[in-house]
Amino acid sequence: MVFLSRIYTKSGDQGDTGLGDGTRVPKDHARVAAYGEVDELNAVLGLVVANCPDSPDAIFLRSIQNDLFDVGADLCVPPFEGEQPGKSLRVTAAQAERLEKAIDRLNEKLEPLQSFILPGGTQAAAWLHLARTVCRRAERAVVTLMHTETVNAQALIYLNRLSDYLFVLARVANDDDRGDVLWVPGASRSGSGE
Repeated sequence: MVFLSRIYTKSGDQGDTGLGDGTRVPKDHARVAAYGEVDELNAVLGLVVANCPDSPDAIFLRSIQNDLFDVGADLCVPPFEGEQPGKSLRVTAAQAERLEKAIDRLNEKLEPLQSFILPGGTQAAAWLHLARTVCRRAERAVVTLMHTETVNAQALIYLNRLSDYLFVLARVANDDDRGDVLWVPGASRSGSGE
């Protein structure tokens, strides 16, 4: 359980911060960057829900926000040798599998893609495309961290599935893909811009 009686501690005034295990690291450390990207993704999903309360899967999006706190908590506490299962909060395969089931459920009613999609369409779809790109950035930050430190692989898998889910959900938000704006390769090379 988290208990915060005071929001500012001044302990980070010199440019470092504490990880979940008490270790102090610079605020630009790859681990801090990774869970910071996850935090930004969570905030963007909050914007989706706040600005588009009728967006498809809004209740499921709230559960994803909760999962993203799990991802952040997982990344914030470096795994250690001999760690007892259940001692630290870790993302599980079941969380990614839940996303896979949601992707399959949503994708059933969509037409197969024959072109890339331009981000946009409805307001909900535009926000979801933004969330997808932030998710991909978070995923890249976790990969960068994995080059130098141990990370629970399920955290990366979850983010990878989540970006796919957000893409499919954006298509659903575009009137079950009928409002998708397709990429036309080289469309403005003639100079007309139309």
